[in-house]
Amino acid sequence: MGTETRGHQSAVSPSPTDGGDGRGVDQSIDRDLLDWWMLVMQGFYAPQDALVSEVAERFDLGRGLADVVVRLLAASQHRMPMSRLAQEAGVSSGGFTKLADRLCVAGLARRVACEADRRVAYLELTGRGEDTARAISRTVAQILRARVLTPLGRDRAAKLADAMRELRDANDDAGK
Repeated sequence: MGTETRGHQSAVSPSPTDGGDGRGVDQSIDRDLLDWWMLVMQGFYAPQDALVSEVAERFDLGRGLADVVVRLLAASQHRMPMSRLAQEAGVSSGGFTKLADRLCVAGLARRVACEADRRVAYLELTGRGEDTARAISRTVAQILRARVLTPLGRDRAAKLADAMRELRDANDDAGK
């Protein structure tokens, strides 16, 4: 059994046993590891790019805006602290302020001051924002069914999600 990347067939090799520092590891293992990672990234970006393009076209929203309204839809009372939203979206606080401004100007969200802590500002969906977020969620689910669930099936898609959660958590812990 092998892994194919850009027409290159490589043998599946065991994982490195030296702690990942590269000393004393057969270079074919490193090549396979790089090939595997490239396949992971290609497998992610192919459906992601299609998803982003389709959402942008249908809703006239950029990726960051659609991501934020969907996150807000899932949040309690359809609102979250702006600092947390920025962190979850992987955007700097300054960049997120601009994103929030665009959502507010579009009538999809509003800023709400926290009554208990003046330092906290929430971003909250408007009624129009809730409707838009629901429509985006339906579109995203439709695209994911076609581009992820159909080729992989439910069991393999769930295993993929579990593996990616494990990688996320392992790397979150490493950064702390």
